[in-house]
Formats: sequence, C-alpha cells, structure tokens
Amino acid sequence: MGEILMVLLPALVLVAVIWGLSTALSPRDSGISDAEKYQQDLAMRSAEHYANQVRVATAARARLDANTRPSQNEAQQSQQADNARAALHAQAGGMPGQHGYTALPGGQLNPQFALQLQSMARGGQKLQAIKLLRQATHFDLATAKKYIDRL
Repeated sequence: MGEILMVLLPALVLVAVIWGLSTALSPRDSGISDAEKYQQDLAMRSAEHYANQVRVATAARARLDANTRPSQNEAQQSQQADNARAALHAQAGGMPGQHGYTALPGGQLNPQFALQLQSMARGGQKLQAIKLLRQATHFDLATAKKYIDRL
C-alpha cells in the first residue's frame, strides 16, 4: 500500500497544481452580466436594422425620383432648345399669328397669352391650347406640346 501512496500522492499533487494554474490563467469575466450582454446585442442589432431601413428608403426614393422626374440635364437641354427655337423665331421677325400675339425678346411669350394658354390647358382644352400656341408662334408640334404640358 505504501507503493500506491508513493505513486498516487505525486499524481494528486500534479493534478491540483495543473487545476490551480488553469484556473489562475483562464480569462476573467469582463464583469458584464448576461442581461447587459443581451442589451448590448439588442442595441447593436437595432442600430443595424435602422441603418438598413434608411438605406432601403433612400434607394426607393431615388428610384421614385428617377421614374417620375426627368433628369436635370434633360430638362435643361429641352428648355435650352425651346428657348433657342423661340429666339430664332423672334429674330426672324416674330410674325404674329391670327391672334396678334408675338414672342417677347428672349423667346418668351406675352404674359396675357401665356395665361390664356394656361387656363385652357387646366380647363381640359390642351389640344386647342397647342393649336393656338402653334398658330401664334409657329412652334413645331413637339415643342408646343412640351410647353403646354409644363403649364
């Protein structure tokens, strides 16, 4: 029995030393409870979810704007082309139509005539407004339609 104690005693001491070292060297708890860890995880997921919702809403808004509004460059180019046509027409003498309206310098219409066209367009008489505009200014059909649609 003495031999068994001679083998078992150092083995028990070795196991106790290894357990003590592993306990001493194991990472310590950061002092955050499970509830605090859960709260932090929940806050992080909530922030990610909110950021994702903002990205989705921004993308949807951009798609909607792209589909409903022409690009600024297209609108500017169209307006510049319309102004150039009107200026050329005004330089050519601006022959008045049957209603006696002429283009003003800078290619703009007489304000009274523009107001008449606007009231016709809003009153459901777009075709008549386009015809009247073409007669007065000699615009082509596409230009006259764009002008009336913008009123």
